[in-house]
This record gives sequence, C-alpha cells and structure tokens, in this order.
Amino acid sequence: MPNLIGKKAPNFKLNSTSLKIVELAKIKSKYVVLYFYPKDDTPGCTLETKDFNSLLSNFKKLKCDVYGISKDSLESHIKFKTKYNVKFELLSDEDKKTIKSYKTWGKKKFMGREFMGQIRSTFLIKNNKILNEWRNVRVKDHAKEVLIFLKNDLLKKAR
Repeated sequence: MPNLIGKKAPNFKLNSTSLKIVELAKIKSKYVVLYFYPKDDTPGCTLETKDFNSLLSNFKKLKCDVYGISKDSLESHIKFKTKYNVKFELLSDEDKKTIKSYKTWGKKKFMGREFMGQIRSTFLIKNNKILNEWRNVRVKDHAKEVLIFLKNDLLKKAR
C-alpha cells in the first residue's frame, strides 16, 4: 500500500452535492477529512457516511471539514445525501482522476473474484499536507478513530 503521510495532498476540483466546485487548495478549514468510498447507498458506505454525519459537529468544533468522494454521479450523490440527511458535501469523481491521485483505486477481491475498484480509504489533511491515512478501512468505528486521531494531533500541538 502506498504511503502518502507527510506528502503534499493532491489538489482536485470536483462537483459537489451543493452544485458547486470544491477545490482542495481553496478550502479554508484548518483540517480536512477526505474519505473515499465505493458506492452510494450500499451497506458499508451508508454506515460509514452515517457515522461521519453523526460526528460532524465534533469535527466542526475542531475546525475540520468532512468530504465523501466516490466515482458515483452527482445525481446518485444527491439522492444518497437527501435519503440520509447528510450534512456535508459528497464529491463526484466519475473519471477517477482524484481517486487515482490518492492511490485508492486498485485490485480488490470479493467472493474469489479479483477486479479493479475503489479501496475504502480516508485521509486527514492539514495545510495541504497529508497528516494521516487509513487504507482498506473497516467501517465499524472508523469515523470515531479519525476523530480521536484529530483530537490527539491537536493535543500534541497544544503542549
């Protein structure tokens, strides 16, 4: 698995569910969480999105924005966001340029089959640098794990 920790976060310009273009370089928050997920409205992706959504106010208190990214269309994202009342932006990367720049597109195995697909991954970014990354994420408690890492980073800086 590639390690991007400490490297400059690849910039992107993607369509968002607010119908605006989101560009990483122009996000003003102190921290940014980007989580890459395979598909809208599937069990694991729904659970992960709901967990980030339920912890969003905690992330916001720490000056951190959360964005979900997948190769699904904007229409699919809007339906998904509406269905689960997601309070943050979902970004559409249909050409997989951003997905590939974060090295989250790769070989997956499912029921004995190998295929290329989205590897569930999360990045915590600060000042356009990748502070931490999580690869091959297990959904259960993942959003909480990211939040704890963020809190610990802030505590380190406060000392």
